Amino acid sequence: MFTGKLGKLFRTTAFKLSLAYLILFSIGAGIVLTRVGARVKEVLDEQIEQTVEAEIRALSEQYAQGGLRQLTTALERRVRAPGGSLYLLTTHSGDVIVGNIEPPASSPTGSRQLVETHYQRRGEPGVEHPALMRLFLIPGGFRLLIGHDIEDHEVLRDILRQALGVSLFWLALVGALGGMFVSHRMLERVDVMSASARRIMAGDLNERLAVSGAGDELDRLAENFNAMLERISELMTGLREVSDNIAHDLKTPLTRLRNRAEAALRGASDNGEHREALNKVIEESDALIRVFNALLMIARAEAGYSSDNLTIYDADAVVSDIVEMYEPVAEEQGVHLQASTEPGLPVTGSRELLGQALVNLVDNALKYGASGENKRIDVSAKRVCDRVEITVADHGPGISPQDRERVVGRFVRLENSRSRPGSGLGLAMAAAVARLHHGALRIEDNAPGLRVVLSLPAMRAMVSRERA
Repeated sequence: MFTGKLGKLFRTTAFKLSLAYLILFSIGAGIVLTRVGARVKEVLDEQIEQTVEAEIRALSEQYAQGGLRQLTTALERRVRAPGGSLYLLTTHSGDVIVGNIEPPASSPTGSRQLVETHYQRRGEPGVEHPALMRLFLIPGGFRLLIGHDIEDHEVLRDILRQALGVSLFWLALVGALGGMFVSHRMLERVDVMSASARRIMAGDLNERLAVSGAGDELDRLAENFNAMLERISELMTGLREVSDNIAHDLKTPLTRLRNRAEAALRGASDNGEHREALNKVIEESDALIRVFNALLMIARAEAGYSSDNLTIYDADAVVSDIVEMYEPVAEEQGVHLQASTEPGLPVTGSRELLGQALVNLVDNALKYGASGENKRIDVSAKRVCDRVEITVADHGPGISPQDRERVVGRFVRLENSRSRPGSGLGLAMAAAVARLHHGALRIEDNAPGLRVVLSLPAMRAMVSRERA
């Protein structure tokens, strides 16, 4: 079980990323430390070269001033001085005149470059040490070998190499442990999210992914996923409510339709009764067709309609046409229908759907808002900042604040309106049209009465959004 869990840990993206970062960092650290070691060697070699050059100039002056004797005396003083400097003066045949080292097996040539070689100290036969040396030729066939011991430099380079190896080892160890820790923490959170996702797939739509509060990418993913679940839950709830409302609101007209047809077949004795029964059937059928047409129109609006049907038109003209169409109906009911519009209110969208939404709002106001002493309905259209707001206001009983959000749902009818004709789709249709136009439907208090506001982007705002 532990092996399986460890293998699962190693397969996580976090561990693979940690391993990749560790390898890259190790390569970078190795390059840096190697370059540091090489640079240290270059600096030390340059110091030795400068020292050797200074020695050669000083000894050349001694030779120029006093010949071989003075040069030999100067070399003897230097040989007795402690330090890492190396000297060897020989004849052309190789006989040693003065020096502190044995003649090397491979002597440097007479070039001006320092040569790395090995030497033996006088009195330490068989023990070789590394050195940088240069051969200086003196007139008369004498050969002067000057150099410097670099054994300390070799030790320093070994220390750097060991430090590189130890550093890479600890880096790999700490990186691996850190990667395992991060992967374990990440895996725990992913396992919790996976368990929540499995419960959601099993049908528990109230389950939500845990958010740690760290604000990292997993939290953002969980928040977006939870927002998606909230939307799905709302849609599922709406679907159940629509199904229940369809079953409730369509059952009654279908039952009446069947009963009247059955009664006509059973009891009608002349053509007049048959005709009346058929007219009732047609009326009920028309009511059902209107319901399904409203549902189809809402579905089209919520699906985004068709971009081919979106045009630029004046909202004030639509408002004037609808008010003019409903004026006779309002007069029959003793309602004063008044329109107030600003000229030139262009919007982009579907004139047909906007007209239908406004028809629904005016029809609702006539049905439910034209009661009481003040039987007046005000329809207005005006520009507010970058919006076009179409308002239908009445002075009726209104809607309580807690029901204003619920009433825009499909087939939602309040208790005081169930005795009146209607399907409960008017406000749902208007809200869907508002969303199609990138707008919103607001239901506000008119004190007394109700004010329904259809807020749409003006044409300039719409065009700017499309360009953005």
